[in-house]
Amino acid sequence: MDRIGLVTPYWGDLTKDELVEFAAAAEDLGYDSLWVPEMWGRDALSLLSALAVKTHKIKLCTGVVSVFSRTPAAIASAIATIDELSGGRAVLGLGTSGPAVIENWHGMKFDRPLQRIREYVEIIRLVLSGERVNYEGEIFSLRNFRLQFSPPRSDIPIFIASLGPKSLCLTAELADGWIPFLVPREAIKNTIGSALSEAGPNARETGDIAVAPYIPSCVFPDVEASVRVVKEHVAYYVGGMGDYYLNALSRWGFGHEAEVIRGAWEKGNKQEALDGVTDRLIGAVSIVSGGAAEGVVKIRDFIGAGATLPVVMFPSKATREMVRSTMEALAPA
Repeated sequence: MDRIGLVTPYWGDLTKDELVEFAAAAEDLGYDSLWVPEMWGRDALSLLSALAVKTHKIKLCTGVVSVFSRTPAAIASAIATIDELSGGRAVLGLGTSGPAVIENWHGMKFDRPLQRIREYVEIIRLVLSGERVNYEGEIFSLRNFRLQFSPPRSDIPIFIASLGPKSLCLTAELADGWIPFLVPREAIKNTIGSALSEAGPNARETGDIAVAPYIPSCVFPDVEASVRVVKEHVAYYVGGMGDYYLNALSRWGFGHEAEVIRGAWEKGNKQEALDGVTDRLIGAVSIVSGGAAEGVVKIRDFIGAGATLPVVMFPSKATREMVRSTMEALAPA
């Protein structure tokens, strides 16, 4: 059975009961892990605590929590609590987010993100070890406290969402797993391989780091509608979420598409931005299919390209019927 993860939907009108039902359905369908995003909606750590007592075997992952959103000690305490509530099923996904969210939502300066990620991972691992925390970094200085309880595991896996060359090297050095998003399928293996090589002697071994790409997916009989919701999802991130995805796609041979999308988005021309999301780009970063058989082939193509834990991500404009159809079509069971 393939190990496949699933990102919870994040519609504005999604109810708490639907989230619990979604988690139970994902578990019944054999999904390996449930990844709960955090942006400017529900709190991921609180939600995972609730899901921990409603599920039994599916892994429960933050996907992802920004290191600007809480102190490292607070994140360590929270993920340790989730691990305790779930009986050792927690996974911590960390990222930096970007200036728009951090400065305009959290009200913090988006400063030294890579150093912050490094110190968070080091401090969180120290907290989870049960040892007294004495740490002197460039950003944080902690003295003489230790976690007051023992979670089931001192080695809760830590994944990092990264795209840029420097952040990828940091991921290769520090993380148990890598969460790429909008990385073309054929670039996955070379990208993480290069990062491991460039990280030098501090890098993990190739087989020691899981690769968990978020894959925008829609498997639904109305293929035209599926293509549109995936294009809208890709265009939103490339056009409206800073330079991360534009620069990354340019490195991987999709610079023309990325520039068209960004230019149209900045002009407020949504249709032109969607047109910039070409069939070539859709085929490289997503799964769009009218039926289960083709969808399964496509997700296995990602596995063959180096994804050890592909994570199915629903486009933000996908309907409930699209989500249900995609979940069932790509289910490992």
